[in-house]
Amino acid sequence: MKHLRLALFALSALTQLSACASYAPAPDAMHQSLEQPYRLDSGDRLKVIVFGEEGLTSSYAVDKAGFVALPLVGDVPARGRNTEQLRQEITQRLADGYLNKPDVTVEVEQYRPFFIMGEVTNGGQYTYVPGMTVQNAIAAAGGYTPRAEQASVDVTRESGGQVMTGRVVPTDPLMPGDTVYVRERWF
Repeated sequence: MKHLRLALFALSALTQLSACASYAPAPDAMHQSLEQPYRLDSGDRLKVIVFGEEGLTSSYAVDKAGFVALPLVGDVPARGRNTEQLRQEITQRLADGYLNKPDVTVEVEQYRPFFIMGEVTNGGQYTYVPGMTVQNAIAAAGGYTPRAEQASVDVTRESGGQVMTGRVVPTDPLMPGDTVYVRERWF
């Protein structure tokens, strides 16, 4: 009986250790994505200003398909582009038969939300604020539960068409669209 308990304990410990081993530190590409120009995606809200054209100047959402629907020019692909690339596309489309030398500005009015789950008081979807860290996100979600692992969390991020997950410390920056998972501590 004693040997059976010891064997079950050892099996349990190995299972837990193998689960820990399945997580890796954040890949380099995850941190490199923080230095790249911001890429637009569904859920972003943009302010498009067409100087001298009040009817075209407005706030527009990037839809689920990744497009921005603008008057005159229709759906303009935004997903994966930065604001400068989108500005150039809108300017070109407006210049093709609609306006003479259009002057366009595109800026992000509201970033897509981030998501947080696991050992936080109120998991869910939250508004991203520029400069936000993992710690800010946890605070927005009501803080840690008593069972939370507080030394590191897992963040899932899409960058360059690739989805990656890595373990980061609470002072690491977040990006719009990130998913934060706060794990339960074992001891």
